[in-house]
Amino acid sequence: MSKNLRQAFKINPNGIKPETVPCKTLRTGDEIPAVGLGTFGSDRFSKEEVADAVLGAIANGYRHIDCASVYMNEPEIGEALKIAMEGGVKREDLWITSKVWNDMHKQGDVLLSCAQSLKDLKLDYLDLFLMHWPFPNYHAPGCDGDSRNPDSRPFSVEEFMATWQQMERLVDMGLVKNIGTSNMTIAKFNEVYDLMRIKPSINEMELHPHFQQQELYDWCIEHDIQPIGFCPIGSPTRPDRDKTENDTVDIEDPVIVAAAKRLGVHPAVVCVKWAVQRGQVPIPFSVRENEYMSNLQSAIDNPLKDEEMEAIAKIDKKCRLIKGQVFLWEDADSWEDLWDLDGKILGYNK
Repeated sequence: MSKNLRQAFKINPNGIKPETVPCKTLRTGDEIPAVGLGTFGSDRFSKEEVADAVLGAIANGYRHIDCASVYMNEPEIGEALKIAMEGGVKREDLWITSKVWNDMHKQGDVLLSCAQSLKDLKLDYLDLFLMHWPFPNYHAPGCDGDSRNPDSRPFSVEEFMATWQQMERLVDMGLVKNIGTSNMTIAKFNEVYDLMRIKPSINEMELHPHFQQQELYDWCIEHDIQPIGFCPIGSPTRPDRDKTENDTVDIEDPVIVAAAKRLGVHPAVVCVKWAVQRGQVPIPFSVRENEYMSNLQSAIDNPLKDEEMEAIAKIDKKCRLIKGQVFLWEDADSWEDLWDLDGKILGYNK
């Protein structure tokens, strides 16, 4: 973390007032700010750059920070959070999320993962703890997109529920206030939802104008699960291993560009506005102050018109950007096998 930023931290009186940022109320009654700051550096930004962005964002009005152990920057973010709280930001005004990584699903490991994240983030509790992926398939950080772990295997209800029950215990222990899922499908939810003692408050999922996941989004809303949307602007800085020649670019779509021109903003801002107005909680990532501030400001003023929202609803390309191919088991055919496209879980036998 830059020494000047650390020493000079103070809440910017000219920043966005946190109380003006709308919130979504969860099944627990807790309120989550409608825009968060993502912290996955996409292999392109250093831990220090991400931590500096967190501190700068908090100084200027952000209160929702989305973290994960696998991003390998929680100790640095923890320093930023400590400085912010020592500088006058109340812990209860922050919303901090972390996630258990796939290699920590075994019995007892979820508690260890949560404890490590709490230690690294310098917190006594987490507002939200997510199961990052619904299976224990693991890959080494930064591995090639074609890598396969011989221990990877299809989804298992028994393995999922063993992990989920450990997460429920974290709530019982007071270490986390809400638990949730990520990268789920309706087919997987249908197998486990009724087995859950504590239902998920959140499902974090890829959501942007070219990948709207309307059916899964509606399923979550119907079951009182708040969607959080990652890649809300189409993740132009995602790792190269997650890019394919058939990927589309949301911020170049004529519908998005036209709305941006009317508002006099960057097309990325339109994507964030659409997310907030639709109802999910976007968590865009940026280390640049002008970008992360315009993302937060987008939730406050100059909404999209109804006709613009209707037009964006029609540009869904069903273009998944984070395909998860590194989690495939050895005899799987393609990344599509992870996502239950025909409503059936490949390789799962009841």
